[in-house]
Amino acid sequence: MKERYNNLIKKEENDFPRGLYKTDPSFEIESGKIFKGYESLFNKIKDKHQNSCSVFVIDGFNGLDWNQFKESLAKLFSSGGLEVFWENIDNYQLPEQNIDSLIAPFLGKDDPLWGTHYPFGMESFFDPVKISKLRIETAKNKNNNSIFIIYGCGSGILDIYDCLIYVDIPKDYLQENARKNMVKNIGSTKNLKFGQFYKRSYFVDWPAQNRKKRELLPYIDILIDLSNPFSPNVISGDNFRSVLSLLSESPFRPRPWFYPGPWGGKFMQGHMGLDPSEPNFAWSFELIAPENGIVIRSEKETLEFSFDFVMFQENKKMLGESAARRFQYEWPIRMDYLDTINGGNLSTQCHPRPEFMIDNFGETYTQDETYYISVAREDAKVYVGLNENVDALEFKQKLLESEQNGSEVDIEKYVHSVKVKPHDLILIPNGTVHCSGEGNLVLEISATPYIFTFKIYDYLRKDLNGNLRKLNIERAFENIRKERTSTFINKNYTPQPKLINKGDDWKDFEIYNRNESFYNINRIDFSTTFKLETEGRGLIVNLVEGRTIKIKSNNGRIAELNLYETMVIPEASILITITNQTSHECKLVYSFVRSSAIDSGLNDPQI
Repeated sequence: MKERYNNLIKKEENDFPRGLYKTDPSFEIESGKIFKGYESLFNKIKDKHQNSCSVFVIDGFNGLDWNQFKESLAKLFSSGGLEVFWENIDNYQLPEQNIDSLIAPFLGKDDPLWGTHYPFGMESFFDPVKISKLRIETAKNKNNNSIFIIYGCGSGILDIYDCLIYVDIPKDYLQENARKNMVKNIGSTKNLKFGQFYKRSYFVDWPAQNRKKRELLPYIDILIDLSNPFSPNVISGDNFRSVLSLLSESPFRPRPWFYPGPWGGKFMQGHMGLDPSEPNFAWSFELIAPENGIVIRSEKETLEFSFDFVMFQENKKMLGESAARRFQYEWPIRMDYLDTINGGNLSTQCHPRPEFMIDNFGETYTQDETYYISVAREDAKVYVGLNENVDALEFKQKLLESEQNGSEVDIEKYVHSVKVKPHDLILIPNGTVHCSGEGNLVLEISATPYIFTFKIYDYLRKDLNGNLRKLNIERAFENIRKERTSTFINKNYTPQPKLINKGDDWKDFEIYNRNESFYNINRIDFSTTFKLETEGRGLIVNLVEGRTIKIKSNNGRIAELNLYETMVIPEASILITITNQTSHECKLVYSFVRSSAIDSGLNDPQI
């Protein structure tokens, strides 16, 4: 593609030059607030000790390199002549077989992909008698001249500390460590395959840890980013909580992360400047709140922490009072990219109906999706719904035979397809058969649940590890809405923009407002500048056309947004002013929770 900003790609174009997209966004804070390295951490602990702190609890997310962390600090304590006693909280866990029995009902038996959300906290993994004895031992160590450190995942269950330290790690780093067999699940000695590790983490470990993390947040004295186990980044708890407050009133970009896949394309790899040694890039996690981090910068030093921290402290300022009441500490809308340009079709799939989602997985709302076409080849298409007069039983039988004997399935015979171009929107509410065809950069604007995909056909291809991906044909056909055929899809799920407001050089279009889902999508087309009130809503935005804009919040903070980048606009931003920085026309997509959906069903199961 010779012109790097064209979003309609000719058939013969296969070159995708670097664009303006930044892969490493950060949020600027005051100077002198972030400190780097173990020596900085050691000095802060020493200062706390000199101010009468003897008992230090160092909790953190599972997946950290605790051995490297302890070893690095212990060397500094030794050279500094300080007497330190270390206690690993892992020694106080229940026996592994007890933990396995406790969590077994939440792991879906032999299901390789899904379980049910674990409803309890970290305390449930520990032996209460052992913890009681540790509390007594800890109490004896208060107010003496030595340092007593209880460390490890879950150590925050001890509430008689003098100083609380929390160590965080981004989810993509954690998962990469797990793929290398460097991480085990809480209470486990087994090196599970990554899929099993992830399932147990998603349904058991992460919910339990997040409950404790939310509880500890107001009391954290020191927060550590351990993205690099050899060089921690450190901020005081008070400064960290002040940053969370400032974030909740300001536009900011979470740090995106990217991953290859069996159908992945080449557009993001070129345009976004991603690792050329990878075979492709299929996904960009722009904002999937449970898995993204936020990077803050103080002069040259940076620190990353999980997005959920800001939700735990400032959910009302992020979402608005009404949405926070409904969604609690969850950011409910996600944006991510699917790149099939010079790749292949996604697997044909559907997502569970609301009642199936609740009954089987313990989620409170389901995985409704939309595809916004950011970039497309001239002949691109999206598959959505069934063709007219399709025999669903015949289709299912063909899929089952394919799974058993490797026979090909003519998806075109059964699944309706829509030709697409840049700025088209395709609606994919739960129960709708769908997939992106080759040749699209799809911006998914969807409900936050993101792993509940029932694949029915994956073109007999293998994943990047050489394995066939798991299909879920039976579950899919329990959820497929068979009445959604070509005529229905063309009438209802390929909406045209509806003008709802305009000014001298801007127009605000509603492009999605239906009862099937709880969120709306609008798009503002503009030339120079416009103002947008949050009106009690948190917004997520993406610049789908243009070059660069600046977004100014009511508190005076200014953030830059380039083409294809995603940004969060907290409700407490109140009034934002958006200004085009070039002469190129801009289109800004924004999504929010629809107020009428908050007090009614989030997903209308009848439609």
